[in-house]
Order: sequence, then C-alpha cells, then structure tokens
Amino acid sequence: MPASELCFTSATDLVLMIRRKEVSVTEVMEAHLAQVDRVNPAVNAIVTYHPDQALDGARKADEAIARNEARGPLFGLPIAHKDLVLTKGVRTTYGSPIFRDFVPGQDELIVERLKKAGAISFGKTNVPEFGAGSQTFNPVFGATLNPYDTDRTCGGSSGGAAVALACGMLPIADGSDMGGSLRNPANFCNVVGLRSAPGRVPRWPSVNAWGRLSVQGPMARTVADAALMLSAIAGPDPRAPLAIREPGQPFAMPLERDFKGVSVAWSMDFGGLPVDPEVTSAIEAKRGVFEDLGMTVKPGQPDFAEADEVFKTLRAWSFIQGYGDLLETHRDRIKDTVIWNLEAGFALTGPQIARAEVDRTTLYHRVRRFMEHHEFMVFPVSQVPPFDVNTPYPTEIDGVRMETYIDWMKSCYYVTVTGLPAISVPCGFTSSGLPVGLQIVGRHEDELGVLQLAHAFEQATGTWKRRPTVAGA
Repeated sequence: MPASELCFTSATDLVLMIRRKEVSVTEVMEAHLAQVDRVNPAVNAIVTYHPDQALDGARKADEAIARNEARGPLFGLPIAHKDLVLTKGVRTTYGSPIFRDFVPGQDELIVERLKKAGAISFGKTNVPEFGAGSQTFNPVFGATLNPYDTDRTCGGSSGGAAVALACGMLPIADGSDMGGSLRNPANFCNVVGLRSAPGRVPRWPSVNAWGRLSVQGPMARTVADAALMLSAIAGPDPRAPLAIREPGQPFAMPLERDFKGVSVAWSMDFGGLPVDPEVTSAIEAKRGVFEDLGMTVKPGQPDFAEADEVFKTLRAWSFIQGYGDLLETHRDRIKDTVIWNLEAGFALTGPQIARAEVDRTTLYHRVRRFMEHHEFMVFPVSQVPPFDVNTPYPTEIDGVRMETYIDWMKSCYYVTVTGLPAISVPCGFTSSGLPVGLQIVGRHEDELGVLQLAHAFEQATGTWKRRPTVAGA
C-alpha cells in the first residue's frame, strides 16, 4: 500500500494491520507526518507539532509489538489533541494570546485514556479563541481553512481536528461540544463528529464537575472509527462525579442492525428556524435512504420553545465559571464576542439561572415524550453551508437577521440543551461542492443506536469517500 493511502485507511483497519504486522507503527506514523508536512501549510489545522517525539513513540510501539506487548484498542494510531485540552508538557493555548506559552503539567482525562489505549500524539489542532463560535480562527495561529474550498471556514470549535481528518493527517481526533463544536466542523468538512450524552466521556479536570452543557467526544472519517474511539474514552472515573457507569467496550462491537419498522422524525427547520435552501436540498435528497432501510419517516419535531433562552443563559454562566477572572485582568487581549458572553454571564441573576434549569427540565420531558413515538430524529447539523473564512459569523440566514454571534448555531445547540446524543454524518454536497452533514439524534444515553443508524446511512451513501482535492486525492 502506498504511504499516501495509509493516510486514508480507516482507523479500524489500521489497528488490525498493525496487530497483524502487515505494517509497522513507524510506517503509519511516517505516512501521516509526511501528509502533515505536505498538506498542513495549505489549511493550518495542526498548530503545535512535535514529529520527533511522535516517531520515538512509534518506534517504542514497534518494540512492544516485537515483544507481543501491544495493548489497547487504538494501539499505534496517530492522534493530535484539540488545543483546548490539557496535554502534559505540550503547549495548550486555548487560541488565546493570554495562554500563548502555557505548558500544562498534567493531561486531561481524555488524553490519559487515549494514551492508555495506545494512540500516539504528534501535536494539537486549531480552535477559535476559547472555543467560542463555530469558526476556527484566533490571534495566535490564525484561521484554519476548509479543505473543500480554502476560501471557506471549516467551522468549529473542533475545526482543526475536522480538517486534519478530512485531509488524511489523522485517522481519529478528539473534540468537544457545547453548542455544536463536534458536529458543526464535521458537517463542514465531510467527516463524523459525535456529541455523546453528558458523562459518557467523563471530564477531568473541570471547573464545574457537575456541568452538563459541554462534552468531549470522538471525531473520525467513518462512524465505525468514531465508535472505536468512543470505546476507549468512555466509562466511569471517580474524578468525574457525573460519569456514566457503563464501560466503553460495547461501542467497539459491529454496528450492523435491522431498522425495519423503526420510526424517525424528520425536520428540516426545528419547527421554524431559517435554513439555507442548499442545506435543505442536500439533506432532502437522502430522505429515501432511511425509507430504503425500512424505516418509517414522519415529518415533525418536538417544541423547542425554551431551548434558545436556556442555552444562552447556561452558556453565559459557564463562561463566567471558566474565564470570568480574565475579564478584569486581560480584557484588552480577549475578542469582542467572548467579552460579550462574559458580560452576559456577569449580568445574570439568580432567578434567571434558576428559570433556565427549570425550563431545561421541562424541555427534556417534552422531547422525551415525543421520542416515545420516534426512536430517532433527523435535522440539519448547521443552518448554512461553509461561509467565507473572513466572516466571523453569519449575520443573516435566508433573509432572517441573526441577533448574536451564536444564533446561526441553533440547529446544534437546541439539541445540546436536551442532553440527547447526536451525530453529524456526511450526507451530500451543495451545488458548489461544499459538504453538508446530517444530524441524527437518539434517545437518552442511546449513543449505540445513533452510531448504528449513522453507520447504516453512511454505508448506503458512501458520501464520506469524497476527499478534498487539497489532500492529494
């Protein structure tokens, strides 16, 4: 197999090839590092890079294989970590000039687990400043470009991860998602991003160990690869009090399933959100795939009336928890949209926060009752296709004015508020060749069902196989 093709071999196949000694870990690492050297200058996805350290880790992995000591479901796979994630001894900037030279003294739990599973890191992936806004640019490293059109955004905040995957620089990547940061960039870059239920992938350290708005999770080019990664990073940990107690191993099982007679609710606008016609057209063209799977596709969606206010309140509250102290000491080094979110947080009252929690509970139960009749819901991931990379955020969608810098992300953050698992899976392309993903939402803590349906859809469409030209396809 040519080295360039190793870069587009699935993670599940790479693991098997390494274990069967059909290819060495060093060969796999060298192929991916060569792809980074070749493609990254055109897209700016990998921002902190340590190839020598990665090659040393690969050689040690090969020595372990020679001793029959290979361990872990991700053994030998290259990975890079989102630049919001703490990595011991490796710079973590949060995309902020305040932390330009910050080197943590510990790994986050997700990094610990990826290392234990045998993955080998060679760097960090780019993010928006403090992960705010689904558009990946910051004053430390600049913008990450969409590989399908480098004049367009890749989304965010896991934008560098999505681009690195699409370009064959990584077989798997970690990300995080508050308002769509795993789903939106996957959608814009023709890869897979899974937002799991809060607690499925435990978080530590965390300023709020009981927080349920933001989660971490897997990104990959295929659903099976995302499931494999989830099997390694899910499971309980005493440092994370909300961690789901089920182990992660079941997610590594085959994803085939019979969907005959299963009901799916189909909505292109959440009951009234503006959506670009190009997005709607690309998704509607694949409605028949679900019908061909034997599913009952019914139009409709639950009422998301409280979702907007709940999300904006709890998001502002979480910004205060995470970055509130910086506003007084470093205001001149923080971007305006983050300042807006922080000031919104400081302006919150106790009754507003209480109402948001009560309304979130009301919304959850309304959606739960709706899903007693539908095992899945299908929505757009994003309301717009990838937009101009020089535009910080869309201010209008299909003639409707956006009030804030996050309003264009409602199709993602409405789902966030419910706490339900959701995945972005490649669906199609606009008339100009820009990726469009499809969002599958499942019942409470049913990541397996979501992965199974996304896998069936992926296998029926093959959309994920279309590589970006910049990657050397």
